Amino acid sequence: MNAEFRCSCPITSAIDMIGDKWSLVVIKNMLFFNLKTFKELSEANEKIATNILSSRLKGLEEKGFISKTKPSNNKKTNLYILTEKGLSLIPIIIELAIWGDTNLQNVHPSLDRDNPIEYIKLNKEKFVGVFKNQYLDNVAEITL
Repeated sequence: MNAEFRCSCPITSAIDMIGDKWSLVVIKNMLFFNLKTFKELSEANEKIATNILSSRLKGLEEKGFISKTKPSNNKKTNLYILTEKGLSLIPIIIELAIWGDTNLQNVHPSLDRDNPIEYIKLNKEKFVGVFKNQYLDNVAEITL
């Protein structure tokens, strides 16, 4: 068995890959807020420490969730782009959003209620495609 996995259970193994405190937050910020540089990601609302962000980006790249590239007009800046494997987490992130909206109101009264969760609940599959297509359109614009 690979040393990075605790056991052969697919749920536990998935948690071993993306279940730390920051990986899904980084992916969510890339996906929903079109953040693609280290600077943009470090300035996100969650205020991830730069050393932790650096570690998570490296780990997500090594695990195949993101790739790193440079824009043609600025060879000093790294762009972090979600791969197909990273984009395949969209349904999980949507389910977490719905679960959080449904189950955290009593323990987190300041939870953002100004969100599209009610619309997403009506047609989750449609929104998976919408989010993926919007992300891919944004990536296409910056990589041309």
